[in-house]
Amino acid sequence: MSYRPTRTIVIVGGGTAGWLAANRIAAELPEVGAGSSEVVLVESPDVPTIGVGEGTWPSMRGTLQRIGLSEDEFVRACDASFKQGTCFRGWARGDASDAYYHPFSLPAEYTSLNPARYWLGEGGKTPFAELVTPQAGVIAAGRAPRQAGAPQYAFTVNYGYHLDAAGFAALLARHAVARFGVRHVSAHVGGVTRHADGDIAALRLDSGETVPGDLFVDCTGQRALLIEGQYGRRLASCRGALFNDRAIAAQVPYGNRGAGIASATRAMATSAGWIWDIGLASRRGLGHVYSSAHMDEEGARAALEAYVRQTSPEVDAGGLTYRTIPFEPGHRAEPWTRNCVAVGLSAGFVEPLEASALALVEQAAAMIGEQLPRDRQIMDVVARRFNARMRHHWERIVEFLKLHYAIGARAEPYWRDHRAPDSWPDALCEKLTLWRQQPPWHDDAPRIDELFPSASYQYVLYGMGFRPRYTDAGTPPYRRMRERADQVFHEVRENARRMARLLPTNRQLLCAIARRAA
Repeated sequence: MSYRPTRTIVIVGGGTAGWLAANRIAAELPEVGAGSSEVVLVESPDVPTIGVGEGTWPSMRGTLQRIGLSEDEFVRACDASFKQGTCFRGWARGDASDAYYHPFSLPAEYTSLNPARYWLGEGGKTPFAELVTPQAGVIAAGRAPRQAGAPQYAFTVNYGYHLDAAGFAALLARHAVARFGVRHVSAHVGGVTRHADGDIAALRLDSGETVPGDLFVDCTGQRALLIEGQYGRRLASCRGALFNDRAIAAQVPYGNRGAGIASATRAMATSAGWIWDIGLASRRGLGHVYSSAHMDEEGARAALEAYVRQTSPEVDAGGLTYRTIPFEPGHRAEPWTRNCVAVGLSAGFVEPLEASALALVEQAAAMIGEQLPRDRQIMDVVARRFNARMRHHWERIVEFLKLHYAIGARAEPYWRDHRAPDSWPDALCEKLTLWRQQPPWHDDAPRIDELFPSASYQYVLYGMGFRPRYTDAGTPPYRRMRERADQVFHEVRENARRMARLLPTNRQLLCAIARRAA
């Protein structure tokens, strides 16, 4: 029994997570011959895609390439635009000058030069991101990450995407069936049949069909039909560190067809949360993420409506459709249990900040596909490694997101509560203590699979106004490298000017992609 071969992978649940997992896993399977497997996706016909956030990381480019999707087709089908990072406003102090960028590009020469040392040594007069990467200037100028004639997936500066989640799920579904032969079953799961050893043997559907399988991937969202419903793996709550548990979302049309499209997600702090503002090709996606312990739904909606009126005065803010999405911030300690593995919201969700949800789906699906256990005995080894990797990722995500809230100076109770050290993860406490004397660098994110490199900590730390107690500005190593750092920073400024002048706007690049379909 322990050598039972893995022939059929059954994914339960569609949406972005289910269909992305189907494509990514199927892309790694042998197509014919001994050891070939099949992927079956069972999807309830009337469960809508949640689509909170609508943002990806640059890793999505590699995922789309691996599954064989044309970037042009993806952009057109998903109303997509190009995302180069996040612009934070109001997170540190809440005044008009309170803004910083977290771009997707690493600082120039980051492998051998820690730019924060020299920025701090000079008193941090220039905004940190603006000094260390030309991408800050590209974002500020509203420019695209590449030329219109560049090869698909090539780039001048690093980028991910903003996208329509429903359109993305539909595209992935068509692609999985047509390219990889994924079998799509539209039905509700009515029950589960188990082997004597406790493994799931098959799904019983309300259509009367039985779907047997060897590995079951739970993509049923917050219902967690298999991982919790069958194996009782409950969420480990993160509410003690991250307070947000509600989001109110709305879609806002542009005032005109040629409206500019922001090059980054805009994240505006509010008195008890923050508002995301994502520019797609044909509309904006807005949402207010907040803590129900610090603000009621009426106040949260009023804040979002006020933001719509401020940024889109031509739109009837009261006439838009607003959708409330409750969530419990947390994740499962063992998302792979026996022959069942949870991916997407089934595995956990903390909040939309920094758009980690789809990145975790990519990570999970890639590991399942690339290390697919050929038999049941090997599955236990892969499961232990998978659980350890996902646990590390979740811990780092909670730590990194908490950093955004922990070091500002806003006076509202929500922000004061976030600054209480007893709400900080232990690892963050330790790092903030160390960073009082030295800036983050490679030792602070040493793993090759880290979701957030040490540069991301630098962008947030110094964008939020964090300053150490000590600098090494007077030491011999600092003085020896100062001239090189100055040269690097000069090149960054020149490159930023050149890119802002030569790169097209986001709208121009999207129009060029649309014309190629004609």
